[in-house]
Amino acid sequence: MTALENVLVGLDRTIPGGVPAMLLRPGATRRAEHEARRVARDELRFVGLAGVAGRAAGTLSYGGQRRLEIARALATGPSLLLLDEPAAGLNPTETAALAALVERIRDRGITVVLIEHHMDLVMTISDRVIVLDHGVKIAEGTPDDVRRDPSVVTAYLGMEA
Repeated sequence: MTALENVLVGLDRTIPGGVPAMLLRPGATRRAEHEARRVARDELRFVGLAGVAGRAAGTLSYGGQRRLEIARALATGPSLLLLDEPAAGLNPTETAALAALVERIRDRGITVVLIEHHMDLVMTISDRVIVLDHGVKIAEGTPDDVRRDPSVVTAYLGMEA
C-alpha cells in the first residue's frame, strides 16, 4: 500500500461501501471518495509526507512510518490523540521532528496524551506531566515541578534527592 492508501484506510467509514452504494448512489460515493483523498493528502502534507504519497509505506524511514501512522490517526478528526512511545527507535533528528509535529497537533486544538520514556521529549513538549513508578503515580505537575520532585529523582536516578 502507498502512503496515501495507508491514510485512506483510516477513512473507510466515510465512504459508502459495497456494490449497492455504488449502484444506488454513485455520485455520493464518488464525492465521498474524493473528499477522503483530499483529507488524506492534507494530513500527509501536515506531517511532512506529501512528497511520498505515492511511495510504498514500507519503503519509508522508520520516522516516516511513525509520521504516517500519525497522519492516519489525524485523518479521523480526533479531539484527543494517544501516542504510545512515539519516539522509540527514532534518531535525534527524527525525535526533534516528532516534537515539532506534536506541538503543531496541539496548536490545532487536539489534546495529545503521550506515553513516553524519552524524558527530553516529554519535558520539552508537555504542559503537564504525570510520572509513574511501577504503575503508581509518584508525581504530577509542570515539567519543571516534576523534574525537581524528590520522588522522581529517587525513582529514576536511584539517588536520594
